[in-house]
Amino acid sequence: MRLRFLREQKQISQLKLAMDLNMSQNSISRYENGQRQADYQTLIAFADYFGVSIDYLLERTDNPKINK
Repeated sequence: MRLRFLREQKQISQLKLAMDLNMSQNSISRYENGQRQADYQTLIAFADYFGVSIDYLLERTDNPKINK
């Protein structure tokens, strides 16, 4: 998952992301390190937060745009 890349690109900490999405910093760390798999609602929250498609977030495409 491109979570760490997106977070670092926006220059925000794990703690800020966690607070903005009402999660724990530990959860963000586990998602970034592959120790935890995100459920659908969490994937949607991450994609919406960064303004990218879920496919981009999950590295299924290199196009970050959301196709509607």
